[in-house]
Amino acid sequence: MRIRHVKGSEDYLAKSPLVIQRPEDHKGHFAEEIFGNDRPIWLEVGMGMGAFIRELSIQRPDVDLIGFELNTTVLYKALRRYEAMEGGHGDNLRFIRSDARFLSDYFAEDEIDRIYLNFSDPWPKDKNANKRLTSPVFLDIYKAILKDGGHIEFKTDNRGLFDYSLETIPKAGFELSDVCFDLHKDPLLSKGNIMTEYEAKFSQKGNPIYRLTAHKNC
Repeated sequence: MRIRHVKGSEDYLAKSPLVIQRPEDHKGHFAEEIFGNDRPIWLEVGMGMGAFIRELSIQRPDVDLIGFELNTTVLYKALRRYEAMEGGHGDNLRFIRSDARFLSDYFAEDEIDRIYLNFSDPWPKDKNANKRLTSPVFLDIYKAILKDGGHIEFKTDNRGLFDYSLETIPKAGFELSDVCFDLHKDPLLSKGNIMTEYEAKFSQKGNPIYRLTAHKNC
């Protein structure tokens, strides 16, 4: 579905103190320069309207969170929803409007503790395989910026993308765990699960949600 552009969204994002304007200037120093602390940093890549990362910021005030979103209007809407949160918002969430291909331009090696990939575009055609966020191209980027022992949490409703990811992730040097083919029916893995907007919609239709964790061990 095409998202209608919101007039003035670029200017709004450019003026917001919650949007990091030149992330490359903080490479290797995000914790102290952006958040003013030494807490772990978690990323959500392709955050959409931001329901997941907003809730995560409430549940985990002990970590710093950065939401990545390429689409200007989507990020604008996510930011406005965050600003309008009942009771106000905390100090542990920031946003970057950019493409995930540039993650290694923004973050130093071993700077990130965790990456979330939630309901990424499956790019089903073979010619677009390198655009999938679990393709070898992106997995090499994640591996570079993740700390040893850091991990990726991946959820999707697309079985084709999930099967593809089960092949590419181990080949990139990650160790798989918590592989699940129907998350909402798993009493252990579904405990504490935060749903995205897409997840809520898909699960209401009866679609199974696929989930895995990928660990960087070296």
